[in-house]
Amino acid sequence: MKEKIEQVAQEIRAFVIENPAQLEEFRIAYMGRKGHIADLFEGMKTVPNEEKKLVGQQLNGLKQLAQQRFDEAQEQLAGSQPSSEKLNIDFTLPPVPNTLGTRHPLSLVREEIIRIFARIGFNVSEGPEIEDDWHNFTALNFPENHPAREMQDTFFVQKNPDYLLRTHTSTVQVRVMENNQPPIRTIMPGRVFRNEAISARAHCMFHQVEGIFIDKDVSFADLKQTIYHFAKEMFGAHTQIRFRPSFFPFTEPSAEVDITCLICKGEGCNICKHSGWVEIGGCGMIDPAVMESSKIDPDKFSGFAFGMGIERITMLKYQIKDLRLFTENDVRFLRQFESVV
Repeated sequence: MKEKIEQVAQEIRAFVIENPAQLEEFRIAYMGRKGHIADLFEGMKTVPNEEKKLVGQQLNGLKQLAQQRFDEAQEQLAGSQPSSEKLNIDFTLPPVPNTLGTRHPLSLVREEIIRIFARIGFNVSEGPEIEDDWHNFTALNFPENHPAREMQDTFFVQKNPDYLLRTHTSTVQVRVMENNQPPIRTIMPGRVFRNEAISARAHCMFHQVEGIFIDKDVSFADLKQTIYHFAKEMFGAHTQIRFRPSFFPFTEPSAEVDITCLICKGEGCNICKHSGWVEIGGCGMIDPAVMESSKIDPDKFSGFAFGMGIERITMLKYQIKDLRLFTENDVRFLRQFESVV
């Protein structure tokens, strides 16, 4: 066995490697599963027990020698690329134009939402994605036993005191109200996180845009007109809107906002479950307790808040049926939006 090992070692050192084909031939002959070194390891079965330790060390050394020879030859071949003369490049030819990328559909819709609300006086506010319990829950009137506080809904990064990945952009509403006195008119687009199973209709990371308007004598009629303006600007003048009573801890009264299905134009299809309506978000008058927690006098001021998912708006606008397409980075999907920019 010792003589065979030495003979293979000499062959490895003498093997001529001058091109990629010879490099591959070397790899198959000595490092492949059916190569010489593999055969020697297979022959360990016939080696007496008292010699196996020594022979095993010699075989490992042989394996390392082959790997070292292979790596050196590979590096040497990589460093000896053919010159421009051998490639026969004509430098007088015009260059190949760079392929330009395009905006992500979520970015396109986010910017369109900002433009729509900017035209009626809303500015943009942003805040941190890692929040404390006060801004994410308590200041928004979430009771201690609310299920959103539990681990199955929220990504907590620290407990006692609690810090978490924000579950909604309402946290920015609190920060704006804490640092400003009315009149306040702003929207808060951003990324949020919830511990949900990823599917065609849900994801653990998605985008929201929320907004607030606080001033003297702000009413639900102002809220309705704002939502009407947004829906018709985003989806078209033919769009119909309806409000359904609902519940949110931070608004009272509260409502869900539906628009006519863009697929069937309100006639009923499988997308809208044959109802003719599709939900786009929620809204309501800001609860006085929420304003009091941010040092705004609810007897002097009133306001409304609204929120919607940017993914939901994008899916409706471009008739996309799988939420996961937004995060798969498939260029075939993204190229469909080149003409939108």
